[in-house]
Amino acid sequence: MDILGKRKIWYIVSSIVIGIGLVFLLINGLNFGIDFIGGTIMEFAVEENVGTEDVRAVLQRIGIAEDANIQETDQDGLRGIMIRGQALDSDEIVAVEEAVRDEFQNVEMLRTDMVGPTIGQELRINALLAMLVASIAIVAYISFRFEFRFAAVSIITLMHDVLITIGIFAILGREVNTPFVAALLTIVGYSINDTIVIFDRIRENMKLMHKVPFIEQANSAVVDTLPRSINTSITTLVAILAIYFFGGASLQTFMLALFIGMFAGTYSSIFVASPLLVTWQNRISK
Repeated sequence: MDILGKRKIWYIVSSIVIGIGLVFLLINGLNFGIDFIGGTIMEFAVEENVGTEDVRAVLQRIGIAEDANIQETDQDGLRGIMIRGQALDSDEIVAVEEAVRDEFQNVEMLRTDMVGPTIGQELRINALLAMLVASIAIVAYISFRFEFRFAAVSIITLMHDVLITIGIFAILGREVNTPFVAALLTIVGYSINDTIVIFDRIRENMKLMHKVPFIEQANSAVVDTLPRSINTSITTLVAILAIYFFGGASLQTFMLALFIGMFAGTYSSIFVASPLLVTWQNRISK
């Protein structure tokens, strides 16, 4: 299997996917949750005949949160309406709850969450800081265990996985919250583990096959570890899908990001990391 000989194809595939995601990111941006921008979120259990426009009409009538984001939810078979908007004080929250209860029958308040803008800004900074610290630690560790070029390629590969995950969330318009950041950090850890396994085999081949070109050493390492990478990823992705569909709405953002990132991580470990090493080596050899 000449996987690395077709590396330009893999580069093009990755570039197209990342490019489409970046276009949507620039046009639509990310749908940040109240974790990051601050605000109030209220969720009600309602009957089947209650729609989002019905709830919006109630909010417009009382003059509260008219520009709120209103969407339907479904958790454990319980249909609900979620209202997410600007920060409300306790009196306004009570007013919304009373107006919804008066308008519709059999309404039950499920939750009310409030996050101030200052806390949201702190969470954004902490999320970026966590990603930065993780990246620096990875570079230091891989540089110590292998070589700097392995570390540099690893960071590029991780950026590939993170950009694909963020891009797809921008395309889907899914909410980005703290579980999403936790998923990104999990993706970074999982992806680098898969990449290191291949890099370790490449390092062994550099000693055992030192008379053959580097591209053959790397290609042999990828082919040898391919069954392990695919089998491990399939079992992980199946477990993630099971939790996504049966674990409840509160876990769906985390599991969706994890599924996208794990899939991208498996692809990048096989089709991006080692090809980048070969390209790097070819540049050095010239």
